Amino acid sequence: MAINQKVILYSKICNMETTIKHLNTHSFGETYHNLKTNWKKFINWSAGQEENRIMWTAISILGHGCVITIITILAIVYSGNHFIFWPFAIGAMSASVVSYLAALPTKVTIPIFFFSLLIDVLIIISCFINGFSDYSVFYR
Repeated sequence: MAINQKVILYSKICNMETTIKHLNTHSFGETYHNLKTNWKKFINWSAGQEENRIMWTAISILGHGCVITIITILAIVYSGNHFIFWPFAIGAMSASVVSYLAALPTKVTIPIFFFSLLIDVLIIISCFINGFSDYSVFYR
C-alpha cells in the first residue's frame, strides 16, 4: 500500500510542476523573430533591386520630388502654413534626393525613399486633420 501511495503522490507532483511552471512561453520571441525576418526580407529585396537602380532614381526624383512633395507643400499651405511642417517636408525630400545623388546602394536608398514617403503622408494627414482653408492662401 505504501508503494501505491508513493506512485500516486509522484504523479501528482509531476502534474503540479507542469501546471505551475508554464512551459509554453514563446509567443513574444516568435513575434519579434517574424518582425526581424520581414525587415530582412525587405532589405534583401532592396539589395536585389540594384539592376533597376535608374528606375528607382527616376521614381524618387520625379515621383517624389515633382508630385508627392508638391502635394505635401500644398497641404501645408492650405492648412494654415504652420512652420513646424516645413522642415519635415524639406528634410524628407532632401534625404531622398541626397541618398540617390551620393550613389548609395539600393539596399540603403529604397528604405530611405519609403521612409520619406511615410513622412510626407503623415504631414498630409496632419494637415487634413488641421483643416484646409482658402483664407490661409488668399489673404486680403
